Amino acid sequence: MEPSKTSSAPRNLSLALLAAVFFLGLAVTGSVFTAERFRLESGVVDKAEQKCGKEARKRLVAWEALLSKDIDSDMKKLKRVNDFFNKMIFFVNDIELYAVKDYWATPVEFLCHGAGDCEDYAIAKFFSLKTLGVEEGKLRMAYVKSLTYNEMHMVMAYYSTPSAEPLILCNQIDEIKPASQRKDLMPIFTFNVTGLWLAHERGQGKLAGKSSRLTAWTDLQQRMASNNIN
Repeated sequence: MEPSKTSSAPRNLSLALLAAVFFLGLAVTGSVFTAERFRLESGVVDKAEQKCGKEARKRLVAWEALLSKDIDSDMKKLKRVNDFFNKMIFFVNDIELYAVKDYWATPVEFLCHGAGDCEDYAIAKFFSLKTLGVEEGKLRMAYVKSLTYNEMHMVMAYYSTPSAEPLILCNQIDEIKPASQRKDLMPIFTFNVTGLWLAHERGQGKLAGKSSRLTAWTDLQQRMASNNIN
């Protein structure tokens, strides 16, 4: 699979768009997910199969199995999750998949379709690593500019310490590399469920505000709560 060969249109980096990340703050005790040993709620996999076919069931069952594993280090978790989504999912832009310019899929929708764009990869990796027990403060979604494709791109960044150079999990390449080795990416900003930072290659960057003031995540939250699959 070569997900970088199909590219989506450049995105406007609006606060409304960024607000969709808030769904990641939902507890795994919500209607789609159950707590403790990770389990998808009864009916979610059936809905996915009805919408997207038998392969959707296989993908969701494989994801459930991955998130139920006892993996003993952050680095192993990063590699397992990055490999899982990069190998399991094909890159398709939102116009082709959802007939809209920009749509941020829930992890269930992403796995149901077996396809999605860069935001969907980053969000699914973030949520999966959080569920596997990686500290949320070490995880960020990162907006960057792809110098290769001259367009906006999203990756997931992992900070081992607040001052560390982040490691980049990207759908365009399978290898996890430090930010300084991704000369093809120009950092713009990073964010998680608590804040928004101006991005730097090393360290957390300058805090630009609290993400709690953003409100446009409502649609995504409703889809998570209702188990809807678009």
